[in-house]
Amino acid sequence: MPKATSDGVVAAVADTAITAKVKTTLMSVDSLNKSDISVTTTNGVVTLEGTASSADAKVIAGTDTLKVEGVKSVDNNLKVAASSAVEAKTRDAVAKTGRVVSDSWITTKVKSEILADSMSKGFKVSVKTLHGVVVLSGSLASQDAIEHVKDIVAKVKGVKSVEVSAITIASK
Repeated sequence: MPKATSDGVVAAVADTAITAKVKTTLMSVDSLNKSDISVTTTNGVVTLEGTASSADAKVIAGTDTLKVEGVKSVDNNLKVAASSAVEAKTRDAVAKTGRVVSDSWITTKVKSEILADSMSKGFKVSVKTLHGVVVLSGSLASQDAIEHVKDIVAKVKGVKSVEVSAITIASK
């Protein structure tokens, strides 16, 4: 009489059992709690997909999977989630550094333009820049002088806007 089950069914049942054992094993490892791991098994070869919370977590997942009875080998395709967070922080830091350098450069350039201008000579004007917005404070001779200095500052590369409300007209 022929066999009631085929080798394919037996292999599928064995693979399902291995997948269940691997999932149970990985769920019991504390350092993998923040990982998102998908497990599939084909002919005793376990494939891990998804994200590991760190490089160490990826290694632990692969090593612990290999220890499970019936596992022939492991294809550890886990991505390390922390690397994308580190990359994002690095991009933010670079952007912030670039902005600070840019704001410092704008402030320096604006100060030199104001110092070189004949209408603002002899008057004290302070300059602060944040995110490309230049804030001027101090005093100038007239409203025309304020508008003139504002125009000079607005032409400096990188200046997004100029705030002059803190400039007063000096009394004679």
